[in-house]
Amino acid sequence: MAKERAKERLTLYDTTLRDGAQTTGVDFSLDDKRQIAAMLDELGIDYIEGGYPGANPLDTEFFARRPKLRARFAAFGMTRRQGRSVENDPGVAALLDSSADVVTFVAKSWDFQVRVALRSTEEDNLDSVTQSVKAAVARGKEVAVDCEHFFDGFKANPDYALACAKAAYDADARWVVLCDTNGGTLPHEVESIVAVVVKQIPGDRVGVHCHDDTGQAVANSLAAVRAGARQIQGTLNGLGERCGNANLTTIIPTLLLKSEFAERFEIGVTQEKLTHLTRVSHALDELLNRAPNRHAPYVGASAFATKAGIHASAVLTDPRTYEHVTPESVGNVRRVLVSDQAGRSNIAAELGRLGVVLDKDDPRLARLLDEVKEKEAQGYAYEGADASFFLLAKRVLGEAPHFFDIERYSVAVDRRFARNGFEDQGAEAIVKINVDGESRISAAEGNGPVNALDLALRKDLGAYQRFIEDVRLVDYRVRVFQGGTDAVTRVLVECADAQGERWSTVGVSANVIDASFEALVDAINYKLLVSVERNDRETAKAVR
Repeated sequence: MAKERAKERLTLYDTTLRDGAQTTGVDFSLDDKRQIAAMLDELGIDYIEGGYPGANPLDTEFFARRPKLRARFAAFGMTRRQGRSVENDPGVAALLDSSADVVTFVAKSWDFQVRVALRSTEEDNLDSVTQSVKAAVARGKEVAVDCEHFFDGFKANPDYALACAKAAYDADARWVVLCDTNGGTLPHEVESIVAVVVKQIPGDRVGVHCHDDTGQAVANSLAAVRAGARQIQGTLNGLGERCGNANLTTIIPTLLLKSEFAERFEIGVTQEKLTHLTRVSHALDELLNRAPNRHAPYVGASAFATKAGIHASAVLTDPRTYEHVTPESVGNVRRVLVSDQAGRSNIAAELGRLGVVLDKDDPRLARLLDEVKEKEAQGYAYEGADASFFLLAKRVLGEAPHFFDIERYSVAVDRRFARNGFEDQGAEAIVKINVDGESRISAAEGNGPVNALDLALRKDLGAYQRFIEDVRLVDYRVRVFQGGTDAVTRVLVECADAQGERWSTVGVSANVIDASFEALVDAINYKLLVSVERNDRETAKAVR
């Protein structure tokens, strides 16, 4: 029996805390950085780059009280500047004096960039690389050199690009990282260029750092591995300037679940840790107040979602018909969406996921399907509003309890202007509801009409109030369709509670406030429905 070949080790180097901070709309706080570093470490990333100590107060403080990590902690910065010695360069000194285990220097490797951006000479740039690496090694630091613009530099002047990489390697850098800084290199180019490099520098000393300006940063990173590179740099969720960096959230499961890589390599992320990937991806977006990309590979809400009826039927028969990996392997879930394209299989599958089991021949299933299609013709969309679909299903099935009636509501927006240009604005809402035959009027002020309505609606539900005390609105989205001034508006709201449960509802109207209020009412009704049912089950269990 042939002996199984030992797997090669691939290392993962994360730059989320530096490259991610260059993403439009992203600003890390010190606490954000600590939380993200902890998530990356728990996932099993080998290197976590913390930022640029000395460049700004936040990064300097982050390194002053370095997080406790199993991963190697890296500091990023420039090689010594033109006209200075290593000993007299404050930027280099900040790196060498930092608490980092690893110093990652960025160095130009395209002669054009050396002349135009650095306004230096090719020889001085090579000396800068050599001297900086040797100084860091002498201080006991592991060293990586990011050869910036390497692929563009190689295509323009391969001898000089290779000379820069060799200078880093000869000075005893642990990693020589080839960067596609402008993000314009294609996978076949990456593979052929890396193949040339690893003939002069051992592959287990070579890394790759790709940007996504052609949408191929993941493909380029994998091409580099095929050619011999043994480190991949990237970010969670592909954060980064312009179009982002190579997305580790896509790269990691590909390495673990695709046989071409899984049979040859091992990484620090285990199969068990992989099941937390979706949670980690969404937690990062939540931390940054960003809506998760529903269509992200592996971790997106739509990654394992099927909408067309014939596809849904096939998936329910055997998921392999439309799934390349199992959703559970990355911590995601399979969803069969309810829409105007849905068939009975979609409806039955979604009901089953929500805990409602119906026989496929149950006539109520056909009635529900007709109701869904009629509603969607009016502008409703249930594929992103599972709670509204659940309520609709309960009503059609005759199983929906009645908690309260809306008698009326009103909302006023107040905006005050002053001569000095100062203005104040707010909104006040009044909601009158009937709970168990008793009318209740609640008023609330908010920073906008929807916020005021939300607060007023949840202010006093009588006997049901205890079930909604922890509800909060976490996302609000407006879609306008059938354009013009009389356009129909669809509002989707997402709510959460103290247990971390989330649910989405939809409202449709020509009036955006009315659509919003409808979605808010559905959100409260859903919370009451599941809470009361849970409470009844627990009470019955206690009696038994």
